[in-house]
Amino acid sequence: MKQSKKVIITCAVTGAIHTPSMSPYLPITAQQIADAAVEAADAGAAIVHLHARDPEDGRPVQTAEAFEPILESIKQRSDVVINITTGGSPRMLVDERVRPAAQHKPEVASLNMGTMNFGLFPMLERQTEFKYAWEKEYLEGSRASLFRNTFADIEYILKTCAENDTRFEIECYDTSHLYTLAHFAERGLLKPPFFIQTVFGLLGGISTHPDDVLHMKRTADRLFGDQYRWSVLGAGSKQMAIAAMGAAMGSNVRVGLEDSLWIGPGELAKTNAQQVEKVKSIIGGLSLDVATPDEAREVLALKGADKVGF
Repeated sequence: MKQSKKVIITCAVTGAIHTPSMSPYLPITAQQIADAAVEAADAGAAIVHLHARDPEDGRPVQTAEAFEPILESIKQRSDVVINITTGGSPRMLVDERVRPAAQHKPEVASLNMGTMNFGLFPMLERQTEFKYAWEKEYLEGSRASLFRNTFADIEYILKTCAENDTRFEIECYDTSHLYTLAHFAERGLLKPPFFIQTVFGLLGGISTHPDDVLHMKRTADRLFGDQYRWSVLGAGSKQMAIAAMGAAMGSNVRVGLEDSLWIGPGELAKTNAQQVEKVKSIIGGLSLDVATPDEAREVLALKGADKVGF
């Protein structure tokens, strides 16, 4: 992989992992999510990764209509690259998950590369009181369910979005996911440069040990050579450690309240922008520069903000 001196920061502003009772700072409404995305962009994020939530109780929702006010508000106020999830939440099936990206045709959409255990239930050890009835069952339900991303599901997303010229943020939670990407690349359903997001620290996926980070990089190097652009994200308390490790090895980085609610030990992040500022200081400490949205577009060979469907 060719190393760039410019590091692309992605900020995932709300996600579908954390529930509203875990932090009063988690964006819930369309306005809160849009404001958080713009603030993250102003702080230095070149890409914002978006999920939507029900404004009444904060549960994940995945309708094109729910995304519409978020997308419009961000686009009016920022030139940041917008990335729409096709992961949705582990409770959703693929035809529901793909609809927002299929309709809105973003520059980037996420794409998970394999069915996996996706264990959120350990959060119940520290979160015992909930504002909404759905939260506890949602977390406990991950003990006996799968996050489904079969070969057929992945192919369905790729073919549904084939005419959109959307670049995928390819989320790889383990080594096998890199080989699944290679399979779809060999079939011509995914084309380089591949934007590979290696995910560390979620229960059911690869861990955060430095050897695991190196292993994922070595495997991607061997499979894809200079045809991919690497990014890392660390879950929970390992967010900044993984970002520092990856950036030192030439990766781009992802932060945001989807991946971690924290800014330091025992201290909740009050905004997504706080995490962007912190990782930006780490990048600066490594004598690296932060990429602008247009520089990210060039590195990832994106179609441009004028070619989206919103």
